[in-house]
Amino acid sequence: MQTIDQQMLTGERALFKRENLMVTNSIFADGESPLKESNDITINNSIFKWKYPLWYCNNIRVNRSTFLEMARSGIWYTHQIVISDSVIEAPKTFRRSSGIRLTHVDLSNAQETLWNCEDIHLHHVTAKGDYFGMNSANITIDDFRLAGNYAFDGAKDMEIRNAKIISKDAFWNCENVTVYDSLIIGEYLGWNSKNITFINCTIESNQGMCYMDRLVIANGTILNTDLAFEYSTIEVETKTSIDSVKNPISGKIKAKDIGEIIINDEEINAAYTRYELDKAGDRFVL
Repeated sequence: MQTIDQQMLTGERALFKRENLMVTNSIFADGESPLKESNDITINNSIFKWKYPLWYCNNIRVNRSTFLEMARSGIWYTHQIVISDSVIEAPKTFRRSSGIRLTHVDLSNAQETLWNCEDIHLHHVTAKGDYFGMNSANITIDDFRLAGNYAFDGAKDMEIRNAKIISKDAFWNCENVTVYDSLIIGEYLGWNSKNITFINCTIESNQGMCYMDRLVIANGTILNTDLAFEYSTIEVETKTSIDSVKNPISGKIKAKDIGEIIINDEEINAAYTRYELDKAGDRFVL
């Protein structure tokens, strides 16, 4: 394997179509697409300063490296890439790529990141930016922090554990998502999604979880959440009170209390939803 060590790499396509290469302690300075169409590349302790660094690549490993803000749209049409102990300041990273493994990575400007990708594993990742994870599939996430609206719109087949997500309109248009042991804060959570399960999660969401098909909340903590579950089929169990519930289609809600149940659509049959409330230790079934 050839090694490039402590080099300043400039100009467009500086290492175009390279294979079996190790790059260490180097700077990718001005010049677009330095590693375009490259395969079997290992990059250690290096810095990317310019656009489109890893397009149409295969079998890439990046360790202890930094993608600065102008390394935008950096990893597109690339497959089997592992990034660890690194910082990605650039937006729009990862598009139409697969086999993505990120471990101990900080995505400090994650706007429009991870779009239309599949086979994704994130561990100990932090991200900040809107439209994270749009239309991606086959995702596993553990120890995750995200601040940014419209997260995971259109995502499918996803499992999330130990996350803190602050995101308005998160999990819209999703399918087959399970979230464990996580905190989710944001208005209008989960609209137009199906087969969504929250287990041991804390949720705070104005008008959240509406237009959902087969929503499950198990051992949940629901805070400051009103007008919930409109036009949704649900199986909800929460240890706390729900501010208000509006026009659920069918299912069951087990809660400490519900401030208000609103049924104001003639097409909704209230009898299709069962309520179990535990007020000060006294159990009520409605």
